[in-house]
Amino acid sequence: MTVARARSLTVAVLLTVPLAACGEGAGASAGGSGVGDRYFPKAGNEGYDVLHYALDLGYDPGAHHLTGTATITARATRDLSTLNLDLKGLDVETVTVDGATARWGRAGQELTVRPRDALGRGADFRVTVRYSGAPVTVTDPDGSEEGWLRTADGALALGEPTGSMAWFPGNHHPSDKATYGLAVTVPKGLRAVSNGEPAGEETKGDRTTYRWRVGEPMASYLATLAIGRYDIGRTTTADGLPVYTAVDPEQAEASRAVLARIPEVVAWAERTFGPYPFSSAGAIVDRPEDAGYALETQNRPVFPGAPDTVLLVHEIAHQWYGNSVTPRTWRDLWLNEGFATYAGWLWQEEHGGDTAQRTFDALYAGAYFPDAESNEALWSFPPAEPPDAAHISGTPVYWRGAMVLHRIRQTVGDGAFRALLRGWAQKHRHGTADTGDFTAYVEKSAPDEDFGAVWEDWLYGAGKPRRP
Repeated sequence: MTVARARSLTVAVLLTVPLAACGEGAGASAGGSGVGDRYFPKAGNEGYDVLHYALDLGYDPGAHHLTGTATITARATRDLSTLNLDLKGLDVETVTVDGATARWGRAGQELTVRPRDALGRGADFRVTVRYSGAPVTVTDPDGSEEGWLRTADGALALGEPTGSMAWFPGNHHPSDKATYGLAVTVPKGLRAVSNGEPAGEETKGDRTTYRWRVGEPMASYLATLAIGRYDIGRTTTADGLPVYTAVDPEQAEASRAVLARIPEVVAWAERTFGPYPFSSAGAIVDRPEDAGYALETQNRPVFPGAPDTVLLVHEIAHQWYGNSVTPRTWRDLWLNEGFATYAGWLWQEEHGGDTAQRTFDALYAGAYFPDAESNEALWSFPPAEPPDAAHISGTPVYWRGAMVLHRIRQTVGDGAFRALLRGWAQKHRHGTADTGDFTAYVEKSAPDEDFGAVWEDWLYGAGKPRRP
């Protein structure tokens, strides 16, 4: 053990004195642990807004060991005597606030930090956390896995809904978006691929550091990190947008044709949804056994094996609906999945496949899915009211959410509906929104139409609505 490491551990032990022993600063209050999300009440934290994450990480796949320094720049939204960060597992070594050593404590996923001096409302501050350990895989209430997923040659970090707290501390709720900078050091011969744009790489001895920059606001659940051996592709769209792909060599041949369509799909989506909201596009394709699902990670979605074109369209549509316009709470996830599912319907309608109306009719008739159970599950709950955290990605959120959009289209007509798609994405570009914001926007966009039955029967209503 080095002297510096021993000193860090000693300081860490001293700093884990129970925080309740300290009095509150005059006029300051403790930041809340959790923003009160209906489905994940401990996710996120109150009292501050993160502006930027600077993550300096190192990972050794053989030892399954992660080291990290997270520097979080934030702004206090009220006077704070303490603040909380979300961090699952991993060992905290030191915490500083604006360069001064801070007291801290752990309780479950909560890392509570007491700055030396209270933080005033509106003040910008910087928290630096040094940590290390074996990052964990998180099992969601629906049984899917996220967090840090070990792969045959490295790791894949996925975050929806709460897995990002398994590899860096932060305010892990979609209501708080920030920019990012990452430096990731891995054994020479491996790559580290993340969101945003590559910002350089450097090899020293047997280690290579890859740097990434995310200049547009990003919710933490959309952050990803893929470590392993990848074939890298670089191209641009006709408008000059950089397209960066990273493909596991085992999936390269099967992925080549569909990934070559990314510029085409982005161009179609821009015509349909408005200007592309980010400064690059792309994809990460890992092996099917590395992750059991695709995810719309910002800039470059992750796929478990080569996707088909409709899945590619779905994840690229999320760059507008979910990544740029982000749900304010997990209850609003249908605003991601309903829009992205409907994007697939529009693509098929315009490229020789079924019309959106035919897809809607098949769903209503119980003839869309190959099994009766899935067809019945469509009506198990309304898309805007999942019964619990295990159902926020359930069948109604995707397909009945898309049916809500089709009912709006039927109500306002094609031209007004296309304008609504573009206008919604533009109004909340790089922000957050909830279902109430959306229904109000639709009603304001078409003030002469009555959407009462759409909201009551299709968006919030229990059971199968009467046929429109």
